[in-house]
Amino acid sequence: MIKTISMIVVAAVLFAVVWFNLEKIAINVADLFPVDRSGRLYEAIRFFVFDVPKVLILLTVIVFAVGIIRSFFSAEKTRAMLEGKPLFLGNILASLLGVVTPFCSCSAVPLFLGFVEAGIPLGVTFSFLIAAPMINEVALVLLFALFGWKTALIYASTGLAIAMIAGYVIGKLKLERFVEEWVYTVHAGAAVGEMRMNLHDRMQSGIIAVRDIVRKVWIYIVIGIALGAVIHGYVPENMMASIMGKDVWYSVPLAVILGVPMYANAAGIIPVIQVLLEKGASLGTALAFMMAVIGLSLPEMIILRRVLKVRLILVFAGVVAVGIMIVGFLFNAIF
Repeated sequence: MIKTISMIVVAAVLFAVVWFNLEKIAINVADLFPVDRSGRLYEAIRFFVFDVPKVLILLTVIVFAVGIIRSFFSAEKTRAMLEGKPLFLGNILASLLGVVTPFCSCSAVPLFLGFVEAGIPLGVTFSFLIAAPMINEVALVLLFALFGWKTALIYASTGLAIAMIAGYVIGKLKLERFVEEWVYTVHAGAAVGEMRMNLHDRMQSGIIAVRDIVRKVWIYIVIGIALGAVIHGYVPENMMASIMGKDVWYSVPLAVILGVPMYANAAGIIPVIQVLLEKGASLGTALAFMMAVIGLSLPEMIILRRVLKVRLILVFAGVVAVGIMIVGFLFNAIF
């Protein structure tokens, strides 16, 4: 226990020292390169060196806190909370649980099987599967830290609305016949007894989450920030405004189409969104792009193909895409 706390304190001090000296570190490192200090390459290097440690520190702190929170949840508890709930109430509860539970697109199939076995309606299951990757805690806290509480609140509220309404619509369409037949014959397994955890165990859960998650996503963050640095240094503001500005009618559908085949998690795509907004992209278009990348990723569709027929996957993608475009157009009109 003492060793764990000491390690956390040392990490916190190191993070604080780096955090409050990020600007100085970025300038000093950029100055090491033999490039024109007033040029675009220098600005791109400075942006990259500044943002990589900033986002990684934020991510580490967030994942540690989220790891502790997630120690209170399990697949069995989640299923138990959703069993027997009326349709729209189930959609609301499933969407809210999707925000705080430790599941992503890679766990879509086992979750789907477990929900089916528990008798949870198809629409409620989809509300959960939409909300879990799209509105995770990492995305919300990074958005809050980088853009402020209004943007984070807009993203959370619209994402929840999409998950609730899309799940409700899918449930009303009665598409159970487009679930693969073998799914209804599989038993996901009985729930096992949950181990009681003390404070030390929960802190260890946070440390394990940092080790597992940060190790998997850091490369996406670095790639995302590198892409953001190129856009920041080389893409003119008027060019980005002409493609993703709110006055361009096709910007929102184009953002959704471009976002679907991409694979990135929230931590990797948010730095790109930050630069797009700086360069003149409208808020609605940027949010639509981010939601499409996270909530409609092609890898998730491929994973879900194991349990769903193509027609149901297309309905799911179509309903969610329409919801995302409505959000994009709405916020482009408001802001």
